[in-house]
Amino acid sequence: MILLVALLMMSQCCLNGAAAENMGLERIETCRTKCSQGLHCKSRSDYLFPRPCQNPPVGLSTSSVFHNISFSTVMRCEGRQRCSLHLRIKTVLQLSESIHGVSVCTMTAGMMGSCRIYSFTKASREKMSGLQVEVENDCTSITPKQQVQIIVTTLPSYCGITWTGTYHAPECNSEDLRRHVPECITGRLSYDVNPKKKELSVNVTNMLEDYNYNLRLCHNDFICVGTGAYTLIKKEESVKRATFPFSRPLPCLCIEGWSAVMDAPRVRVCPFKDRLEELWHGITFDPLEEALSWEPACPVAAVVALCQKREDDICVALPLSSHNVMREKITFTKVDPHPQLCMKFTAGSQSWTRCPFADWRVQALEVSVTRRQGHVEVKMLSQITATFSVELCVKSAASPVCQTTETHSVHVEKHKSVGLNLTGDLCRVNSCLQMKRLDVKYAATVMHCFDQCAALS
Repeated sequence: MILLVALLMMSQCCLNGAAAENMGLERIETCRTKCSQGLHCKSRSDYLFPRPCQNPPVGLSTSSVFHNISFSTVMRCEGRQRCSLHLRIKTVLQLSESIHGVSVCTMTAGMMGSCRIYSFTKASREKMSGLQVEVENDCTSITPKQQVQIIVTTLPSYCGITWTGTYHAPECNSEDLRRHVPECITGRLSYDVNPKKKELSVNVTNMLEDYNYNLRLCHNDFICVGTGAYTLIKKEESVKRATFPFSRPLPCLCIEGWSAVMDAPRVRVCPFKDRLEELWHGITFDPLEEALSWEPACPVAAVVALCQKREDDICVALPLSSHNVMREKITFTKVDPHPQLCMKFTAGSQSWTRCPFADWRVQALEVSVTRRQGHVEVKMLSQITATFSVELCVKSAASPVCQTTETHSVHVEKHKSVGLNLTGDLCRVNSCLQMKRLDVKYAATVMHCFDQCAALS
C-alpha cells in the first residue's frame, strides 16, 4: 500500500506536456484564478523568499493536506501567429480551520521565480472546513521546452508541509505550436531538384509574418556549416522562392531557413540524405609515398577496408585493413597500385566498392614463358624495383584454393628481367604461379596459369 501511494505521488509530481504535443492546446482569452464554488479566494503576488514556518497542528501533513496537484499548458492568442503559453496549476486540498490559503511559487532556470498567494475569506473557510476544495490559476507564462519547478505551501506556512514538483512544457513538435507560437514558427520548406543544372529551387511557406527570412545551403555536422549559398527573402515579396546551385548531391547538404529575428528557431531539410554513394569519391594515391587516402565529405559511420576484386566481382578483404571512420581522413600506407586492389565501404547493411587503379594501363609485373631446348623458362619483368613472393601451385576442383608446391622470394630491379628457377613442372595441368609484392603492406595476389606449354616454341 505504501509503495502504491509513493508511485501515485511520483506520477503527480513529475509531469510533462507530452500529451499536449499530440493535440491542439486549450485556448484562453485571459488568465484567471478560479476557486471551488462557495470558496471565496483572493490572489496577490508574494515574495519568492520563504516565510518563517511554524509547527503544524496535530494530524496535519503533506499527504493529508494536498490531495492532488496537476499541471497543463494552455494558449492565449492575440493574433494568428501571436500566441503565448501559460501554465495552469490546479491544487486540490483538504480545507481545515488551520489553513487560510495556499502559496504557489514557480521557478525556471536562468529566470527570477515568482510566487502568488491565494487566501480564503474567514467566512468561506468556516463554511467549507473539512471539504476538498480546488484552486486553479493559469497566469504563469512559460516558453516551449521549459522546465518549471513548482512549490506549493500552506498559508500560514507550516514546517514540513510542502509539495514540490517539476513540469516540462511541450516542445515545438506539435503542429499547433509550430503554426501559432512565435518561438516555434520556423517556416516550411519545400524544394525541387534540377539534376542537370545542379540547382535547388526552394519555396518558403508559413513563415513568421512581418519579418524577413534567411535561407541558405549548409553542410550538416555538429552545426550546419554554410556553403556560401545564401539569400534573404523580403517580407514584401509575394512569392517566397529562391534557387541555389550545388556542386555535389551530398547526403549532408541541407537547406536551412529561419526568420530574421534574434534567436529564431531554424528548420532544416536535407534533399540528398539517402545518397550515401556520393561519399565514396575522392580517393587519392601518392605514388611516391605509395599512400592511398580517402576523406569523407560528410560525417558518416562506415567501415573502410582494402580488398582484392576477383573475376566474379566479389571483393575479398585484405587482412588487417578494416578501419572505422566517422569524419577523419583515412590513409593506407605502402599500397601496391594494382588494378584488382580496391577500397570497400560499408555503412549499415550496404556496401560499395571503388577500384581507383582499375584504369591503370601499365602492368607493374609481366611474366613470360618460353621453351628453349625442351626446357621451359619463366622470366619476370617489373616496372619498379620490388621484391615478390612467387608460389608454384596446383588448382583442383575439390578446393577453391590453389595448393602451393614451392615458394620463392625474388628481388627484381626496375626494367630488368629475372629468371625463375622452378623445380616443379609448370606445364602440368592446372599449374599456376601466384605472385605478390612483399615490400609493401597491402598488395594484391596475382595468378598466372600456363595450360598451353605444349604450344610454346
